[in-house]
Amino acid sequence: MGAVVSCIQSIFRTIGSVLMAIINGVGNILHAIISGIVAFFDIIVSFLTCGYCGSRRRGGGVRSSRRTHATTTSRI
Repeated sequence: MGAVVSCIQSIFRTIGSVLMAIINGVGNILHAIISGIVAFFDIIVSFLTCGYCGSRRRGGGVRSSRRTHATTTSRI
């Protein structure tokens, strides 16, 4: 009799695991879709506020073509 109860418990655990895997998969798919939509709107807003055009105000924008070199002096 104990083997039958153990088998039924195992079946219910398996069904529960399958349902949780399906729910987890659906959640991951929704998360990916929402992240993609947010990134798309971020690009649009950044473009409309001149994040990609013109000069950037965040400090990571157009790089200067002139480089500065540090000078070193030797003690001889």
